[in-house]
Amino acid sequence: MAKQFDVVVIGSGPGGYVAAIKAAQLGLKTACIEKWLDKDNKPSYGGTCLNVGCIPSKALLESSELYHQADGSFADHGISLKSLKMDVKSMMGRKNTIVKNLTQGVAGLFKSNGVTSIEGTGKLLANKEVEVTRHDGSKETLKAENVILASGSVPIDIPPTPIDGKHIVDSEGALEFESVPKRLGVIGAGVIGLELGSVWKRLGAEVVVLEAQDKFLAAADQQLAKAAFKSFTKDQGLDIRLGARVTGSEVKNNKVTVKFTDGEGEKNETFDKLIVCVGRRPYTDGLLADDSGVKLDERGFIFVDDQCRTSTPGVFAVGDVVRGPMLAHKGSEEGVMVAEIIAGHKAQMNYETVANVIYTNPEMAWVGKTEEELKAEGVKYKAGAFPFAANGRAMAANDTTGMVKIVADEETDRVLGMHVFGLHASEIVMQGVIAMEFGSSAEDLQLMCFAHPTLSESVHEAALAVDNKALHVANRKKR
Repeated sequence: MAKQFDVVVIGSGPGGYVAAIKAAQLGLKTACIEKWLDKDNKPSYGGTCLNVGCIPSKALLESSELYHQADGSFADHGISLKSLKMDVKSMMGRKNTIVKNLTQGVAGLFKSNGVTSIEGTGKLLANKEVEVTRHDGSKETLKAENVILASGSVPIDIPPTPIDGKHIVDSEGALEFESVPKRLGVIGAGVIGLELGSVWKRLGAEVVVLEAQDKFLAAADQQLAKAAFKSFTKDQGLDIRLGARVTGSEVKNNKVTVKFTDGEGEKNETFDKLIVCVGRRPYTDGLLADDSGVKLDERGFIFVDDQCRTSTPGVFAVGDVVRGPMLAHKGSEEGVMVAEIIAGHKAQMNYETVANVIYTNPEMAWVGKTEEELKAEGVKYKAGAFPFAANGRAMAANDTTGMVKIVADEETDRVLGMHVFGLHASEIVMQGVIAMEFGSSAEDLQLMCFAHPTLSESVHEAALAVDNKALHVANRKKR
């Protein structure tokens, strides 16, 4: 007889495992199905984020940045080092330890919250039944009152550069290099491409980034995007080629030759390694039986409403497999919302306050509207920015690149967006998230007393600059 659950979750990434834990905490009998196995053939929870995404990449970013500082800016602090070297094997070992600790932590949370862990691949059948195919090929069927689909996403492959796992790799393969490539190519100047390119550039690789779009970081506020482009290219030495469309590749003699076209015509570059980072697609392979009733949209995402309900009653979907930005924190909050709805509570999610972060150094982060979006929508707005070059704490940290920018409604003064490029931008932007969540005005931020000296004072000054009242930088001259 099939096992019966109140909730069955397929996938244990940030959306799935959080949904399962929350559902169990709300008193629902919950199971979570996960097929991921680690290198030792043991179950590994956390999905792409914990295993081969957010967490391992941030571990390498942190290690490479410390090496970069030791090799350069430490001298500005009067710290001198002799015979500095990077042990890539040890760096990778540290990364793997962090991943293991966190994935095992999810398993521990399942146990402490009473979530039933099931190893294998889940498939939604008709009538909210879920078929589980275990790693040995055996199958069983679960019956559920509610099902949450959280199968995540996978890297997009492009025909001109087929992944071979050795010379041409995706974002997962780029986290496993055994040595620093002398010359590294990266296709895609998005979040993943910039982060991985930064890691290996800091460790000594010559890095060329090929980006098909003519505009750098088109989704970001362009004032900050231009500052970031200058920092990444002129200050850090990343060779970012915009408008470069890759047309082919060839692997020969342990080298990869990439063919591409730009404004000047056809060109080619040869690399030791090539990373393909052109985006991710929703992963629904084998997830849905033909009679499951769940529908996909024209881009292959599972179709859901604002509360993540699919076209089948009692079936929900969250995270990368549904519309919206492919962000771990977005998936987690959707998981919480869905669990609360299943438990009979009223719940919703504010998609206007989901922050975006690029974990380069300097970091780049934003929430809400950009100037470009507001102009396109015909919204009257006002904006203010404050540079970290005028911030005492940034000076003390020897990292004054970037700024904080705030945009507010011209009539109501309500904060519509905050954009940060600079040291700890991922932390600072959350002040904008809180302000927007509570409907704060620029004046609300102006009237707050920020501790001194802190990087957050730049938020205060940017808010003042919105109304031309900045105290620690020259204001715009009134027309």
